[in-house]
Amino acid sequence: MKVKTKGALLRELNQPWQIEEIEIGDPKAHEIRIRMEAAGMCHSDHHLMTGGIPMGGFPILGGHEGAGVVEALGEGVTDFEVGDHVVLSFIPSCGKCKSCKAGVANLCDFGAMLLQGEAVSDHTFRIHTTDGQPVYPMTLLGTFSPYMVVHEASAVKIDKDIPFEVAALCGCGIPTGYGSSTRSGDVRPGEDVAIVGVGGVGTAALQGAVIAGARNVFAIDPVEWKREQALKFGATQAFATVEEAMNEIGNATEWGMCQKVIVTVGEVFGKDVDTWLSITAKNGTCVLTGMGNMMDNQVTLNLAMLTLLQKNLQGSIFGGANPKLDIPLLLSMYKVGKLNIADMITREYTLDQINEGYTDMLEGRNIRGVIRYTDADH
Repeated sequence: MKVKTKGALLRELNQPWQIEEIEIGDPKAHEIRIRMEAAGMCHSDHHLMTGGIPMGGFPILGGHEGAGVVEALGEGVTDFEVGDHVVLSFIPSCGKCKSCKAGVANLCDFGAMLLQGEAVSDHTFRIHTTDGQPVYPMTLLGTFSPYMVVHEASAVKIDKDIPFEVAALCGCGIPTGYGSSTRSGDVRPGEDVAIVGVGGVGTAALQGAVIAGARNVFAIDPVEWKREQALKFGATQAFATVEEAMNEIGNATEWGMCQKVIVTVGEVFGKDVDTWLSITAKNGTCVLTGMGNMMDNQVTLNLAMLTLLQKNLQGSIFGGANPKLDIPLLLSMYKVGKLNIADMITREYTLDQINEGYTDMLEGRNIRGVIRYTDADH
């Protein structure tokens, strides 16, 4: 039985989200249907609008951060029961491919299908418009809808006492940022760290660096309000630009600069890479977590200095996280007060307010906005 519901769709590039009626099919083998309760508004979904992340076609159903309740099970599902609370992981984790077995579940082979729109179970579409047109869900999820059908590899069971709006952010932003510091960046006690861009992912990276024992954590962001928030989350100093930060970082580190630089800006441009490496220490690591346009292959980089100072330029997807392991661990840290997720949620919106929410994000008014679904949505 198909579920008629609504979703936030993109029908062409550089146009606002449109709330339209859609139909979601029953879960098939190894799939579950979820009644969504909350969805995070990540910058990556804005990249869908600009074309920076190209999907397999239009219309696109946005949203890749979310949490909800399992409502129905497909054949062969054994890890979930109806009524379970779950977080949706934007990268599936099958547990069986070479990457998963090698301990890099964030590079699961299922990830190759994330932008195609077809379900991994049988390569058909679960979501259609009312006139039968296939809909391409962001990373095979589409959390900008009150209902979803997803493969069990994309869901992670969580404790039922965790607020859905908090849980939703652990589908992408929290593990991506936290892991960028603690896994991809491997921040060690006493190291000096710079976080470039302190939105949702950057604030999680900042907390990861603090918890890992960093000595100085320098936050860099052009928005004054975000710099103020960064200090509340544990940054030792905050600056508007790398250029403004340069002398202060140099003085604080005896000009050794930062062993780790975590780049979590909303959009990465190749021309800025050498700037970020300029505040990276000898033998240090610059972690690129923010997304650039997939068509951008031009990078400004002093290759001689990269070699002579033995610096590392490290890409990072999902913070190097193992979704099935790390999402529950991070939420357990939240429960005992070690990880502050609740204060990262700046505003809540209805699905109908999605364009307002993204305007607030782009204009620097949010660390993270969250869509909350109500009984009226269901």
